[in-house]
Amino acid sequence: MELTKPVAGGPCWVELSTPDVRTAQAFYAGLFGWRSETDPRPEAGGYTTARVGEDAVAAFTPLHRPEQHPSWTVSFATDDADVSADAVRSAGGTVLMGPTDVFDHGRFAVATDPSGAVFSLWQARAFPGAGRFNEPGTLGWTELRTPDPQAALAFYPAVFGWTVDVSAHFTHWGVGGADFGGMKEQDDDEQADVPPHWLPYFTVPDTETTAARALTAGGEPLSPPTRVPGGPWVATLRDAQGARFGLLTP
Repeated sequence: MELTKPVAGGPCWVELSTPDVRTAQAFYAGLFGWRSETDPRPEAGGYTTARVGEDAVAAFTPLHRPEQHPSWTVSFATDDADVSADAVRSAGGTVLMGPTDVFDHGRFAVATDPSGAVFSLWQARAFPGAGRFNEPGTLGWTELRTPDPQAALAFYPAVFGWTVDVSAHFTHWGVGGADFGGMKEQDDDEQADVPPHWLPYFTVPDTETTAARALTAGGEPLSPPTRVPGGPWVATLRDAQGARFGLLTP
C-alpha cells in the first residue's frame, strides 16, 4: 500500500465484529503481537482497540445482531461523513447506519456498495485512525471481492474520487494515484460461500510462517501463500471464528 497514513478517501481503520472478543484477541495477538485495551465505558459496548507499540492499528467489537457473521470491516476516511453518506446514496449504495458521533473521536456511518459489500465512513476528530500502515502487524492492503466489478468501478470513484488502474488481470484503487487496494471478481463458488466484502491484508515478515501459526491456532486456509508476479507474498485465511483476512509480505 502506497499510503503511509490516513488520508481523505483512503482506508483509515479496520475492525473485527466477532462473537467472542477475548478469543479473537488471543488469536490475533499470537499472529501479530497485538496488545489490546477494552474501553471500560458501558456506552462503548465492549469496543477493544489493538495496538502495535503505542499505536492503534485495529479493533474488536462484539456482534451487533445474533444473525451477524464474524467479519472484518474496512473504514475509509472522509472530511464529512454526512456528505459522503449522501454520495453513497446518490451512487446507488445503501447507508445502513449513521452518520453518528462517537464520543469526541469522530463521526461514522456504515454503508454498502451496490453489490452489498459493507464498509464504513470515518470523519476524524480526536481519533484519526490507524497510527501505522505497512509495518508488521498493521494494515498493508485492502481488496474488494465483488460479483459486479463494473458497478464498483462506477460507484467508488463517484463516492471517494478514487483513481483507478485497470489491467488485464487486476484493478488497483488509489488516492491521487497512490494505490492502497484492489478488486477481484467473485466467481460462483465464492459467492455461494461468502457475500461481497472488503478483505483487509495485514503485513507480516513471513507469510508462510504466519499462515502456519494461524492454522495451529484454529484458523482455516482459503488460499495458500503465493507470490504475486513482481509483487508480494500473500495468503488468505479464516480466523478461529470464521472471519476472513489476508496476510502480505512485501
